Amino acid sequence: MEYIGLLVIILILVISLVYKSFNEPNITERLGKLETTLIKELGDFKNDFSRSLNEDFNALNDRIEQRLRLINERVNERLDENFEKTNKTFASVLERLAKIDEAQKKIDNLSNDIVSLQSVLTDKKSRGVFGEVNLAHIMSSVFGEKNDKIYKLQYTFENGAVADCVLFAPEPLGVIAIDSKFPLENYQTMVDRENSEVVRMKAEKQFKQDMKNHIDTIAAKYIIPGVTTDQAILFLPAEAIFAEINAYHQDIIDYSYKKKVWITSPTTLISTLTTIQIIIKNIERDKYASIIHQELKNLDIEFKRYKERWDRLSRSIDSVSRDVKDIHITTDKISKRFDAINQVEMEIDHEEAKRLQ
Repeated sequence: MEYIGLLVIILILVISLVYKSFNEPNITERLGKLETTLIKELGDFKNDFSRSLNEDFNALNDRIEQRLRLINERVNERLDENFEKTNKTFASVLERLAKIDEAQKKIDNLSNDIVSLQSVLTDKKSRGVFGEVNLAHIMSSVFGEKNDKIYKLQYTFENGAVADCVLFAPEPLGVIAIDSKFPLENYQTMVDRENSEVVRMKAEKQFKQDMKNHIDTIAAKYIIPGVTTDQAILFLPAEAIFAEINAYHQDIIDYSYKKKVWITSPTTLISTLTTIQIIIKNIERDKYASIIHQELKNLDIEFKRYKERWDRLSRSIDSVSRDVKDIHITTDKISKRFDAINQVEMEIDHEEAKRLQ
């Protein structure tokens, strides 16, 4: 705005000088002076304009540099923050990758274990050992290890039969035999959907027959009149087989009820043993309660005897107390008599003394 005002003043001045020049006679000289004046004014204007323009440019440049510096600092801060976040994210990713790698190793080991377990379970003898170990672990978990008063592993009866485990439950339960069975081959064929319907039906019939044979064997070997209770437990170390029987093979359940052989899985066996453990504790508590009751009866008898003796002693004490009281009365009387006698003697002596005078 200052430059525009200055230009307007210069234009007014030029117009004024031109007008005056036309009114004067020596127009050429005036025009020359006017030109000189204009050149000078324009030079001054140019210098002032250049100086002002440089100052404005420098000020603008300073402001731009300051803004750029602020922007640069802000960008650096943002870059530092983003870099820090990126480092944290990268570290977290590395940590997660390490966990994934560890989990993958565990999965690989588990896969190897599953393959090993499958190879073990394909052999009947190995399956038997697996069931026995599982049964032993359950018994020790419920009753403690080597608790021979409650259970024994690989117990031999008088008839030569060897049960995987025998539970010495209190009466009226008595001795209960537990034997592990693991019918796997026909079960796997029966539940495999890739097999044909004919193959699966045949495997199902054979599976049912296997279970009934196991039930018959346990009932014949481990239910011994006069030695064990009239029931036994068949332990299936596979929850899947137990669930299959209870869901789709009621005839096997009915057959086991008829033979008094109860089919259990690891879960149901733990529940059964826990119930028996509670019964044992209650019986022990009742036994000690009867002992305490008998001791209380004996204590009552002794207390009655003590009361009788104390009553006799109390009567004796009362009698002695009366005797002491009577003796005390007699003593008082005797003392009074002695005092009276002494008084009489003193009066006689006094009268004798007067007569002698």
